[in-house]
Amino acid sequence: MQSTPMLDLTTLVPAAAPVPAAPVTDRGIDRRTFLGATAATVAGGALLAGSGRALAQGAQGAQGAQGGNYGGASSSIAQTHAGKLRGLYNGKAHVFKGIQYGAPATGENRFMPPKKPRPWSGVRDAIQLGNQTPQLTAVMLAEEVVSLDNSPFSEDCLYLNVWTPALDGRARPVMVWFHGGGFTNGSGGDVRYDGSNLAHNHDVVVVTVNERLNAFGFLYLGQLGGERYADSGNAGLLDLVASLQWVHDNIHEFGGDPGNVTIFGQSGGGGKVSTLMAVPAAKGLFHRAICESGLNMRGIQPDQATAMTRKVMDALDIQPNQVDKLEHVPVDDMLAALSWMSTQAPGGAGGLLPFGPVVDHRTLSRDPWDPDAPAESAQVPMLFGSTLTEGTFMLTTPRDPINDREFHQRVQNGLGFGVGRLSATQADQLIALYRRDYPHDSNTRLFQIMTGDNWMIPNVAAVGERKAAQNAAPAYVYHWEWITPVEGGRLGAPHTIEIPFAFDNLDVATADLITGTGQDRFAMADKTSRVWTAFARTGNPNVDGLPQWTPYSATHRAVMIFNNECRLEVDPHAAEREAMTRLHERHA
Repeated sequence: MQSTPMLDLTTLVPAAAPVPAAPVTDRGIDRRTFLGATAATVAGGALLAGSGRALAQGAQGAQGAQGGNYGGASSSIAQTHAGKLRGLYNGKAHVFKGIQYGAPATGENRFMPPKKPRPWSGVRDAIQLGNQTPQLTAVMLAEEVVSLDNSPFSEDCLYLNVWTPALDGRARPVMVWFHGGGFTNGSGGDVRYDGSNLAHNHDVVVVTVNERLNAFGFLYLGQLGGERYADSGNAGLLDLVASLQWVHDNIHEFGGDPGNVTIFGQSGGGGKVSTLMAVPAAKGLFHRAICESGLNMRGIQPDQATAMTRKVMDALDIQPNQVDKLEHVPVDDMLAALSWMSTQAPGGAGGLLPFGPVVDHRTLSRDPWDPDAPAESAQVPMLFGSTLTEGTFMLTTPRDPINDREFHQRVQNGLGFGVGRLSATQADQLIALYRRDYPHDSNTRLFQIMTGDNWMIPNVAAVGERKAAQNAAPAYVYHWEWITPVEGGRLGAPHTIEIPFAFDNLDVATADLITGTGQDRFAMADKTSRVWTAFARTGNPNVDGLPQWTPYSATHRAVMIFNNECRLEVDPHAAEREAMTRLHERHA
């Protein structure tokens, strides 16, 4: 069974195009007409409704204005191997944005492993976020859209950002964040990923990263194009390795310890973290791993990846023996082709395009976590888990009341994530199981919990068991059950809810749209950020004020429940975990 794509489980539209009033459902639409109209819209620079994101090419936006107005903030100078950088001190942290860690992946560099950037003389400003990779944009939970990065799209996108308490040569723990969005969209510039508070309040160095995504980072051409393109299916993964190499080579100048690096991420970011744990080239470049609501169990096999590539080439009217032509396809045309493909997927517009790491036997020689834990990261402690109602992130998950009949139909038809349609008897049994353990919850809340469990719990349990079986480094598992008061509690604890708490970012713009404004959120942020940074510092998440947290194993399934009152439980809701695991095994 193919691993579940992370995060991008929503309607996809062409980058920078207006959100359509209704999905495209006419499968008979002419491809050339669609591609031409889409490319024209993208090239026209229209805004994505609700996000204010514009499409632009070139790298000029990534560097900032040399010698510009700093608005009264004091500047900071740091030396890297490529040259000097000028950042800003914002009163909490020294901030360096848009640091180039790889050369532009354009022309003959498209689909190739990343190259180092050219050195420069003088001092380069690092005060503005770097470009994002070209991508389709997800129409997602409204509370999330407003925090998105609005930097330009460009193939010159290999940039990272650094927040540090001081440029003093000390050896602080380093926390490198890989953003969500599956392997298809997103960036490290989301407002909620700002590292100022985490750096200032917990004395760590924070790094966020942009890398190539979708067809620009994971279009596998090895079978069709030969040796020259052998690494194309994992170019985006190699970008992440290059970013970690940059951290190893340069982070000491920013007050960080290259010998104590934690990689962490949420959703697709957790998928990236868990995949890097199986990548030999990344071994030794990180020392702890945190996966929030995202684990990539399996890679894409070369034959599957090649079939996907053929579809892309067909959408572009390029023959399988003309791989070199792909290097010269304009970005707008590539995005239009991907948008066209999304309309042809089951369900019409919004169908998933399954890009991701390929088991190419070069960068990735095996499925990351199947059938066992990867040996490359045996000595790396892990912290990972999920939230109570992951599925409320999806617009298709109900928030309003549903009756018994609709509840039953939704369970039969809507669990998804590799399980497929259930029989009436299976649905009855599953509903009865959840009603027994959650006797006071409504049909709507039960369905929200069931979809979240189905999405995450089998993988969380499997990774915990397999990591523990190595008997080399501990696995710590959590379950986030704090309910946001937003919409009167109807959202529950959705996918992404823990991000502002882990970053200690309740004061950044838009955070309250997902966390609400209650006073209890401050205690939650304090607990969560202290746990995350304690783990980054030592590999042990135990902190004052929380119960003793013991590692997870198949015989001792210890789970820390994050709520206003945190508690450690052993195998909570075991019957539900076993039922969901059986369903996944049955449909594998």
